[in-house]
Amino acid sequence: MPDERIGKLAELLSGVGADTDVAAPPGLAATLRPYQQRGLAWLAQLTGLGLGGCLADDMGLGKTVQLIAVHLHRRSLGLGPTLVVCPTTLLGTWQRELRRFAPSTPVRRYHGGARHLDDLAPDEVVLTTYGVVRRDHAELADARWGLVVADEAQHAKNPLARTARALRTIPAPARIALTGTPVENHLSELWSILDWTTPGVLGPLERFRQKVAVPIERYRDPAATERLARVTAPFLLRRRKSDPGIAPELPPKTESDVVVGLTTEQATLYKAVVTEVMAEIQESEGVARRGLVLALLTALKQVCNHPAQYLHESGPLPGRSGKLAALDDLLDVILAEGESVLIFSQYVEMCRLLQDHLDSRGVRNLFLHGGVTARKRERMVADFQSGAAPVFLLSLRAGGVGLTLTRATHVVHFDRWWNPAVENQATDRAYRIGQDHPVQVHRLVTEGTLEDRIAAVIESKRELADSVVGSGESWIADLSDSELADLVALGSTP
Repeated sequence: MPDERIGKLAELLSGVGADTDVAAPPGLAATLRPYQQRGLAWLAQLTGLGLGGCLADDMGLGKTVQLIAVHLHRRSLGLGPTLVVCPTTLLGTWQRELRRFAPSTPVRRYHGGARHLDDLAPDEVVLTTYGVVRRDHAELADARWGLVVADEAQHAKNPLARTARALRTIPAPARIALTGTPVENHLSELWSILDWTTPGVLGPLERFRQKVAVPIERYRDPAATERLARVTAPFLLRRRKSDPGIAPELPPKTESDVVVGLTTEQATLYKAVVTEVMAEIQESEGVARRGLVLALLTALKQVCNHPAQYLHESGPLPGRSGKLAALDDLLDVILAEGESVLIFSQYVEMCRLLQDHLDSRGVRNLFLHGGVTARKRERMVADFQSGAAPVFLLSLRAGGVGLTLTRATHVVHFDRWWNPAVENQATDRAYRIGQDHPVQVHRLVTEGTLEDRIAAVIESKRELADSVVGSGESWIADLSDSELADLVALGSTP
């Protein structure tokens, strides 16, 4: 854990943000909800002390407007311009939100070939991307920022990666991280975020791993978990939609697994892949074995989705996949009721197959993936929200963050990411403030396969994720040959 000085500082700050005496600042064209007002007070007091923190509210609870409010509060004190670093796809969203909530604030995009910081105003907000920070960190470091903000801060979660290192070179008296998922896979991600916002708060990385991460992640040590929560509490503010009084106007959300069978073709392919790759795995070790295990997982997930995806075929599509048949049944009901739906897959290729299938059925649809430009992405969102198409296909990584798609009352996860935090982020495109109708979440799971077994593992990990430990797929690569064989065997789920 951190040294004694940081520990005492954490104790001293335990009450920061407890009051709400920070008034809504001049120039804010919004009425803050009570929890947002508390968020403003917390951010204002923390940054006023020359410290930083992580605002980790659930997606859809208005982290952006809280940050805009703290910028306006600091503007009234003459504390200098703000730099916001975000994914490229969110530049337009930030610009629109600033225009909406702080119309008197000068805003510029530091992005594209003609980017510059000439004549930087003392109350300006500059928007840039993680990619530009990697290239232009020296130029950005020359400016006198009052505040630096990292939005979707999980993009800089690897402390040794170029993005995180470049971000650290930009000095500022205060730093704020915004993220709905402070931990996706490992506690070192939380260390990276907080060590950027408040250097030293969790001590050196290696010591943190040995004294904190290993006891919590490997041994589920409750004492270590409680100590970590106590030390991080002053610097990490997290509110969930389900918390009492946070978003009482949100309608209910229903989640269910739609368990489907494999077709004969899928079952034959599944068994063949397991037989072939397990034989290679048993003859391998180290990095080579790990690569084969991950390749096996990918292949089996693709078989469970649709044989055409695994075989890289363009068709035919009907009659070959239990999931596709289940999706057709769901869509028949959803569309007959005049409702709209988001369909997520982690595979762009699978989304393209689904788009072809929907086109053949005459179902109007939109498809967002990582290759879509920011301008076209904004147009797609507007089209969906206006009702131009009832189905929105999204690749999970491209469409899982930064979008408001509240027209949708259904969310379908065609395949599983096996990380509750990532799936919840995607669901929150529809289930967020502004949603007036109940939301139904449908997760398609193939019966008797590794999907079925891992779905049970995910549920057991959700509680662990809530205590700051996330879960991804890397743990599967560490299973023994016999454990792995049990996981991927085709048959009834125990």
